Amino acid sequence: MTIANPIDRAKDGIEDETTASAGTRPERVGVLLVNLGTPDSADARGVRVYLKEFLSDPRVIEKQGLLWKLALNGVILRTRPARKARDYLKIWNTEKNESPLKTITRAQSEKLAAALSDRDHVAVDWAMRYGNPSIRSGIAALSAQGCGRLLVVPLYPQYSAATSATVCDEVFAVLGDMRAQPILRVTPPYYDDPDYIDALAVSIDTHLKTLPFVPELIVASFHGMPQKYIDKGDPYRAHCVATTEALRKRMGLDASKLMLTFQSRFGFDQWLQPYTDMTVKKLAQDGVRRIAVVTPGFSADCLETLEEIAQENAEIFKHNGGEQFAAIPCLNDSEPGMSVIRQLVLRELQGWL
Repeated sequence: MTIANPIDRAKDGIEDETTASAGTRPERVGVLLVNLGTPDSADARGVRVYLKEFLSDPRVIEKQGLLWKLALNGVILRTRPARKARDYLKIWNTEKNESPLKTITRAQSEKLAAALSDRDHVAVDWAMRYGNPSIRSGIAALSAQGCGRLLVVPLYPQYSAATSATVCDEVFAVLGDMRAQPILRVTPPYYDDPDYIDALAVSIDTHLKTLPFVPELIVASFHGMPQKYIDKGDPYRAHCVATTEALRKRMGLDASKLMLTFQSRFGFDQWLQPYTDMTVKKLAQDGVRRIAVVTPGFSADCLETLEEIAQENAEIFKHNGGEQFAAIPCLNDSEPGMSVIRQLVLRELQGWL
């Protein structure tokens, strides 16, 4: 078992494999973990490069017309990067000079590789949909190791076109440039998978026991999405609801004790409601003094959990009368979290191992 070193990857794409015959390489299986992405540096330039790639994806912003391009290049990329860079600096892994999302995703890849180490024909790697290491470089690294079969693992429990589907878009684009394509599988969303729900419940219970207070309720905050995307048929909201309902059942809580909200809205369109920040504010104003927030839509802690929830929303809650606020970590590379990824991968590799 080997893990490809992203530093050694070719950044310019998949090399032409006309000189290599498929029959000369041992058949291997590549597993590629993919998360959303992160800037390469916590400064305005790094954030600008990242945001330009992210916001230029028609899966993320569907109307990529002239007005949007003018707004993106004339306003957003001139003003937003410096502000978001300050937010990234609040949570940046200064030791490794990278975002926590990159640190955690790498750790997930390494631990998965260790768990599959008894299968010497499996290679594990990781990538980001936006930024580095790229999906293209990840596939190149696995291809260079002779992986004729590829399992792509989008680390999004709930499916949406703006996350899961765009991973597939990029994978297909990379494969479209390859002469010798690997056989491809993609793991499905796991929003109501019993292993995932159980891992969430165990993680929440574990962290609640470490708190110096007992929350009056738990807020389950998912990343938001424009309502019009749901109206067009995206199943994301239904998946978030299913996750929350399954978690309530597993933990023995009703809707008043485990609330569903959506965060991170952007722009002027109506997004999925109720909004996390407005909910947190109203709870405090209504006399709730102690809450915990969990983010079941994120497989790894990132800007949206460590800064937006743990800092911004904590401040909103306390500013409006709340007293004690806890942000429960994502599953990350914890044993419950790795168990979810491991079981998902092993199930989808059936017939290949």
